[in-house]
Amino acid sequence: MGMVQAGAEIPAGRPDMARATSDPTHTPEPGLRQRREFTFTLEPVILLVLSVFMLLFGLLLFRIHTGDLPYAPDSTYGLFLVIVALQVITLGKTPFGGIRRSWLVILIGIAAAVLGMSACFIPGLLSSIIRILVGVILAFGGAVQFFQLVLDRQRAAIWITIPGILRHLTVACGLVYVMAFVLGLITLVPALTNDMLTSVLLIIDGASLFYLAWCVEVTERTYPVASRVKADEKRHRRSFFFRDAPLPFTTALLIFLGVLLAFLAVLLVPINLGLLLFSPDGQFGLLLVIMAIQVLGVGETPVGQFRRSWPVVLVGLVFVSLGVFSCIVPGILTDLLRIMLAVLNIAGGVVPLALRLGPMVMQRDNRPTLPAGIPAPLVHLLVTQTVLNLVGVLFGVSMLLPGLIPGMVVAVILFCNGLLLFLLAYILGRLPAAA
Repeated sequence: MGMVQAGAEIPAGRPDMARATSDPTHTPEPGLRQRREFTFTLEPVILLVLSVFMLLFGLLLFRIHTGDLPYAPDSTYGLFLVIVALQVITLGKTPFGGIRRSWLVILIGIAAAVLGMSACFIPGLLSSIIRILVGVILAFGGAVQFFQLVLDRQRAAIWITIPGILRHLTVACGLVYVMAFVLGLITLVPALTNDMLTSVLLIIDGASLFYLAWCVEVTERTYPVASRVKADEKRHRRSFFFRDAPLPFTTALLIFLGVLLAFLAVLLVPINLGLLLFSPDGQFGLLLVIMAIQVLGVGETPVGQFRRSWPVVLVGLVFVSLGVFSCIVPGILTDLLRIMLAVLNIAGGVVPLALRLGPMVMQRDNRPTLPAGIPAPLVHLLVTQTVLNLVGVLFGVSMLLPGLIPGMVVAVILFCNGLLLFLLAYILGRLPAAA
């Protein structure tokens, strides 16, 4: 069985980018040099995460085939579907190409994410459905995107004639789309090949995704988009579901995490009653991969935001590797990841609280007061973040000391955490632009 991301609709495929790249006399902007800081934007970051996923899956499949390692196909397929859904929600990139990111697209992405989460959390619940869905996404998506690439006169026909990164981009896209189609067929009909050949194909696909991630990143720096497409003047006449969803990455990710935690909280009720099985490895792996995307995409860590230096990027890649391993191979890293996530959650609550409330405590004799005229959303933001930090500490303690907090109480904590993330996303959307 195998899988690959087939939905990387690269920025160079947009109309305004096509106009720039179709001119052979166009030269890159001067002074564009590779900085020491990690410069990947969100799309190549997700491609990079998928590359690690495929490479590690291919390498582990050799040991899985010999029986040396256990294998959890549900959480493996589920993780892939969640990453695809995250790409849809944050970028409007689907396995069949890029589309306008309307609220309907966001809802479809959330529905796909819930299916993927279900497969990660509850083994055996959606085994056949999730495998067929992933296979269709890969095979059909890979075929559609490959023919779009070949038949669109503004893409491969022009890119292949321009020496440099655009020629590399054409080859990388073609490789990824063809591999998606092949691995999709294998996922739908496993009898077509054996595990050893599938391992080789997964490794080739992982290398192709890494190649594509590099090509997209270099293309974005070399041929920056000069302007955005103007907003549709008739958008106010559309129904809500077909309006554009102007969600920045941070807000979209907060909504995504809110759905994840709220859904996990709901599942914990029948799990604690003994009605459903539960995979802690799938849970820990999924949480780590999402955390890694935050680190690689914007430098956001549990203890604060940092410049995306190479040590920070290395931490993100380690998170990806551990998360992918946990989803594919259950039972080996369970306790290690439980303690690791517990410490990160506790630190992610305590450190911001200390930084926020410490100065107030140290100056308590001066009785400082908030300046008048602070916008209400900023006050609400401060309160919401403080409560979120406290809830995060409680969740971390429940993971660090299993059994200390009853399972039903943990479900309530997670549900409150999810609701608070929705509230935080709403507040961020109302903040003044200068904030």
